[in-house]
Order: sequence, then structure tokens, then C-alpha cells
Amino acid sequence: MTKIVIVDDDLHILNLIAIHLKEAGYETVQAKDGLEALDILSKETCDLAVVDVMMPFMDGFELTKIIREKWDIPIILLTSKGQIEDKERGFQSGTDDYLVKPFEPKELLFRIQAMLRRFDQHVDHTIVRIGHVTINKESYEIQVDNRTILLPLKEFELLYFLASHPKQVFSRSSLIEQIWGLDYLGDERTVDVHVKRIRERFSKLTDDFQIKTVRGIGYSLEANTI
Repeated sequence: MTKIVIVDDDLHILNLIAIHLKEAGYETVQAKDGLEALDILSKETCDLAVVDVMMPFMDGFELTKIIREKWDIPIILLTSKGQIEDKERGFQSGTDDYLVKPFEPKELLFRIQAMLRRFDQHVDHTIVRIGHVTINKESYEIQVDNRTILLPLKEFELLYFLASHPKQVFSRSSLIEQIWGLDYLGDERTVDVHVKRIRERFSKLTDDFQIKTVRGIGYSLEANTI
């Protein structure tokens, strides 16, 4: 699920945006100032930031600069000022879009959807990151902190596929089709064997993710955010 961090010192605006984003199917995390936002971003993987300009401790322009330096996510600035100088400063800080208060929540939703579509076209889909784990489809290597792991081909492809679709539940038959192909002649127990091996390999290396068994259906990979 797409996760959006909302940063605004106005609790009414913060809650209003969160309600509309949740209704639209997005997961949200909220911060009342820039320092709290940076703490959240350092601990959680977010896909987009909605940032108010006028905040205590650190204004939205400065926060945008820091986000742009550390994280590769789109940013939408919110402000009550519509002067061209403020817009110029916002874009110079690194924002991707700019919305003037007061605004219709639907307009913010439209801008978020458009931003995510554009950003998705530039995302490197050969790399999946879960916490301190990096799965590289181009090199077929897995990086856990400073350690490089090489897996047998089908184990790698199974892990990469599940990690690319976190929290989604896949049946054994669909995993067979995705990883082994429609012409595979073996039975579905091979999925269980490969999942068991992956679990054994990573259980002592990281707790950033786990492959869960969904009884009667199949498997799902979940990232541990705490």
C-alpha cells in the first residue's frame, strides 16, 4: 500500500488530509513539524510527502531540501501564500508540486495520483528495498547491511516477486505460474520447500521481513516496520 507522510502543524488540516487520503486507499503517517517528519522518514519507507510551508522549528522549504537530499520521493508543498516568489523558492528547494491553501481535498488527491504516476515511470524496478535488505534483480544479489547474499535462481526469483508485492497473498499455483512457468510439471509443494529454505537463510540475518503462511491460500511477504 502506498504510504504518504503528511507534515503540518495545523492539526485540523493534518487530520482532514489524512481522512481523505485513507478514504482514497492510501496509508498515512502524520508529523506536526519538520523534525518529527525526518524522524518518521528515517524509520519508515514512505512513497510521497505532503509538506506545509509555515511550521515551527523548520519551515517546509528547509524540510523539502533535506528530504530531497536523503530520500528519492516526490514532494507536494502546501502554503497559504500564492506569490510567485514563494513558488520559486519552493521549486528551488526541490518540491515537485505546489498547492495553495485553502484547497479542495480532491485537488490534492488528483495531484498525488498524477505525481505517483510520473514518479513510478522513473523508479528502478530492478531493485527492491525492505529495511536494510536490498534485492537487486539486475545482479541477482541480495545485500543485507554490508553482507552480500547469493541465492539459487528460483529462491531469488520467488523472494524478489514476493518482496515486489508486499502484503499481497499469493496462492501456491499462482507462484508456480509466476516463478516456474505454465509448463512446470512438478507439484505445488516445491513452493513450500523454497519458502522454507528462504526462511532458514534469512532468519539469522535480518528481521526486516518475514514470509507468512496464509492458511488455505498460500504466502505473503510482510515488512517489519518496528
